Amino acid sequence: MSFPTKAKYVVIGTGIHGLSTAWHLAEGLKKKNSNGSNNDIVVIDKGGIASGASGIACGVVRNNYFQPAMRELMAHSVEVWESDPKAFHYHPIGYMQISPESMRKDITTIYEQQKAIGYESTFVEGQKDSMNYMKNIFDDWQAKGITSVLHEKRGGYANNSASIYGLADKAESFGVRIITGTEVTGFKKGNNSKAVTGVITSKGTIDCEQVIVAAGPWVKSFWDMLELPKKISIKDEKGNTHKDYPMWIYWFLQEGVLGVDPNLLKDNDGKMPPVIHVDSDAHLFSNVDGSLITDKMWGIYYKPDFNFKGVQGGTAPYKLNKPADEVKVDPYGPASQDYLTGDEFAHMWTSALAHCQKRFEGKINVFDKEPSGGLGCFTADSFPVFDRFCENVYIIADSNHGYKMIGVGKLVAEEILENKETKLLKPFRFNRYAKGELHPTSHSPFPWS
Repeated sequence: MSFPTKAKYVVIGTGIHGLSTAWHLAEGLKKKNSNGSNNDIVVIDKGGIASGASGIACGVVRNNYFQPAMRELMAHSVEVWESDPKAFHYHPIGYMQISPESMRKDITTIYEQQKAIGYESTFVEGQKDSMNYMKNIFDDWQAKGITSVLHEKRGGYANNSASIYGLADKAESFGVRIITGTEVTGFKKGNNSKAVTGVITSKGTIDCEQVIVAAGPWVKSFWDMLELPKKISIKDEKGNTHKDYPMWIYWFLQEGVLGVDPNLLKDNDGKMPPVIHVDSDAHLFSNVDGSLITDKMWGIYYKPDFNFKGVQGGTAPYKLNKPADEVKVDPYGPASQDYLTGDEFAHMWTSALAHCQKRFEGKINVFDKEPSGGLGCFTADSFPVFDRFCENVYIIADSNHGYKMIGVGKLVAEEILENKETKLLKPFRFNRYAKGELHPTSHSPFPWS
């Protein structure tokens, strides 16, 4: 099939957002014109399907956010995951947020607002009751200083790349054309207009009416191509404006796999447990030599995962101490020697696992040495930007919240096809920075929360 020279919609990126948007665009067009063809949607990627962040994502799906807008958006995305768990390789095992006293007020707020939107969860408070609740799930639970447990009954995880291929199948079933190995090198603009009239690629130019940028950690590159601002002004909650704030900040993602039988993590009833997320202010000691690793707040997450062939999880990312323009995203993920988890992460994460459950004591020797890690491209406030720019370019900048947000593509497609604003995406517009309509932040050590 020859390279297309024209398409109504060009989607950039074959990850979770690009393919979800393409699928829902095509589905929506089909509903509008049941006899028509949807081959006017083209998805392009310089790599292959799931070759970026979506392909190495941990795959956790959760509602556990301190921000009301994020909770509502995640509840919508969970519904999309639940709509076809087989195609998405989705495991609805639930999710647990386990926290110390310093976070109890935040977690109480999350629980109360989950109840308000009808999202089923159980909340346990107090050190004794929290310990009993966890021991009813894992008889070897031993984490200290825990005073609340929020157990989401929905959510869970999905098998990263398999899910993306499931999305690709859905998109192609509606006539979407997916073209890989094709790099975007620029945009063609109209006369006397900021609108994009064509996407310039390594294989030729595709004239188009609408562009959707869904490029994950590469979003800054397209932001720069469109000549959007590198620095912005942000109004804080007191009404003070902070000028020249960097729009983009890169964080290094820290994840790995314990090379054990995933069945090792089964609960007291012999079933696969929920995804476990623990934040703690208890001193963390080495499970190797007993030395102090940290006396600061720390957090980990973990889950059984047959796709990763072990117990997979991670800890909080750390911010790169360099301007975004100096960060090289390529080669991405494990292909990069600059952004890989190493011995320090393995030591901390396996010690934290042992802090939580006795079954993990002495297991650092089976930590999977296969390279892992990667970069996340975060916005100025660490929350997504979903908005139109240059008249006809829709940018999905997920700020590394991405994989779990499969429903964003459905909402973006609705906004494009109906030319109206959706309630769930409205809080994530770019103008929130200048208007001072920022999302609240919690006491979690994770920037996503």
